Amino acid sequence: MRKILFFALCCVVLPAVAHPGHADASGLAAGLLHPFMGLDHVLAMVGIGMWSRRQEQPLALPLVFVAMMAIGAMAPGGFVVANSSIAASVAATGVLLAAVRLPQWGAVAVVAAFALLHGQVHGHELPGVASAAGYLLASAALLAAGLAIGKSRVTGVAIACAGFWMLA
Repeated sequence: MRKILFFALCCVVLPAVAHPGHADASGLAAGLLHPFMGLDHVLAMVGIGMWSRRQEQPLALPLVFVAMMAIGAMAPGGFVVANSSIAASVAATGVLLAAVRLPQWGAVAVVAAFALLHGQVHGHELPGVASAAGYLLASAALLAAGLAIGKSRVTGVAIACAGFWMLA
């Protein structure tokens, strides 16, 4: 059942549009939809949710991700994260899920850094409180889906491969 849920999530994702150029969309609906519009965002968030199952406190990573993503979205406009950074976070998430067990504090630090990157991208693409509420809720849903799917080394390898493919 978990593999079916993961596969279904991947099938509903459209090609990545986590790039400037669609800022004309705004509001809660645009924010809710945005994280599902790019495979990079879906894989990173579902992967982090899955990886959180390996931690002593499984809810810590999803909560840190959403909180730090909100902080990243409020970062000053001078620092814009390249999409290659997001792709690298996808690859790293896959590697972590497939083969790495960090202590809770290390996992929190890694997830916080990834979330800042993702928040920066979302914040620049969809500025505004309503949009932010939407993408934070959608991101929480993706993290929860990953937590529900559970840990899988094979899925971690697939996510890592997808991240490296995005980098290429």
